[in-house]
Amino acid sequence: MNDDLNETFIKIYNSYSKSIELFEPSDPGMVKTYVCGPTVYDYTHVGHGRTYVIFDALRRYFNLRGYNVYFIVNITDIDDKIINRANSEGRDWTSVVDEFTRDYMDAISKLNVKVDLHPRVSSHINEIIEFISVLIERDYAYVTKSGNVYFNVDKYPDYGSLSSKRDKTLWSQEEEFLSEKRNPYDFALWKAAKPGEPWWPSPWGRGRPGWHIECSVMSSRYLGSTIDIHGGGSDLLFPHHENERAQSESFFGKRPWVKYWVHTGLLMVRGNKMSKSLGNIVALRESFKKWRPEVHRIFYLSLHYRKPQDYSDEALEQASAFYERLVGAVNILKKLSKEAVEQHYMNDNDIRVLREVMDTRRKFHEALSNDFNTAKALSAVHELTAIIYRELQYNPKYTLVWKAYQLLREYNVVLGVLDKHFEEAPEEMKSIVDDLLKVIVDVRKELRQRKLYDLADSIRSELEKKGVKLMDKGLETTWIIEK
Repeated sequence: MNDDLNETFIKIYNSYSKSIELFEPSDPGMVKTYVCGPTVYDYTHVGHGRTYVIFDALRRYFNLRGYNVYFIVNITDIDDKIINRANSEGRDWTSVVDEFTRDYMDAISKLNVKVDLHPRVSSHINEIIEFISVLIERDYAYVTKSGNVYFNVDKYPDYGSLSSKRDKTLWSQEEEFLSEKRNPYDFALWKAAKPGEPWWPSPWGRGRPGWHIECSVMSSRYLGSTIDIHGGGSDLLFPHHENERAQSESFFGKRPWVKYWVHTGLLMVRGNKMSKSLGNIVALRESFKKWRPEVHRIFYLSLHYRKPQDYSDEALEQASAFYERLVGAVNILKKLSKEAVEQHYMNDNDIRVLREVMDTRRKFHEALSNDFNTAKALSAVHELTAIIYRELQYNPKYTLVWKAYQLLREYNVVLGVLDKHFEEAPEEMKSIVDDLLKVIVDVRKELRQRKLYDLADSIRSELEKKGVKLMDKGLETTWIIEK
């Protein structure tokens, strides 16, 4: 952990306690994180993207603070929705899974989301059967004549506390086979096979796992009997996470199974929840055609993760403008770092600017340490870019330029949008480009001296289209490459 951040403790909102708590992982230095991933029956949409980016950025911040993060996102590749789509389209269920798994993997790759492991349900059937068997042996689950296995919710006294649904009348779920359940709110751990459905052999007959059991099994297999952070969208609080918690704490005989439950707010489309009935579901693959993946990341991080967020062209336009401003700031600093002269004295104004630069770091970390407030953190980044454009661009001082550059790199560890802009091009290529630009600038200077301003402006305009920004100060011109 960075020395000057040792006293800045991380706090995060726990959906179970309904309060912001001091973050203390089970094992010092290690953060075990499990996030519910996609059910691969359709294209990954912009709402999914928000959850994946938020938890990726949270992982990045823990890394920045010196923690080792083990980050797992499951893939649900066997589910009613997958089977229904396959049957309606006359396809094998595995072809549906393969198509939409590829779409998901492509989406998170473009969003620069890094995951340590993507366990798939179909690869963990034996472990799921073993887990269910223990729950049956301990009388937390029961087998019906049809071969279905249900969790007996009445055996778990704390049911409903995570989702704040303590009234049993609010618990009803999985209406199918209601008559064979002991209680209408008991949920399926194992579903007996139906004609035309995939199945696996089990002690209770042919069948397949229920939805909720998979996450308990796969998370505990790779993270152990206690998880630090279990996350997902707020729509998963009930019944999915409530059911996971009930079956896992019954299996392990310990509480809490999860130390911190973390949930992202829903992504809305112009004030409405995304749904097929409204026809307003926006696939990421379509949104990427208009907005860069980096712009999506900034958009998702521009609002506190627990608040509902509205997807709109206006919001993405603002994120795009901020992204371009960040890219411009990086390129200004890269250019100035080659031109600025090493300092041996700082005047009062230099010291003032340095303090302003460093203060953005304090604000950045205070925001992220206090329930991961990325909106406030982005405000601190915006302050730094304002200083770069206002103070450093036309009056470069080596110490200030270098410190601002270091901080932008640090902030990008969390933002994840400037990676390629910090990569250095081969020296010989940079030299050729600089020489060519110098020739163009000299020709343009001659045109301006001859008062051929239309031609000079045309050169400026064409260069800007190519990502080269010219900055005039009198007859002298400097430039930065923004793309």
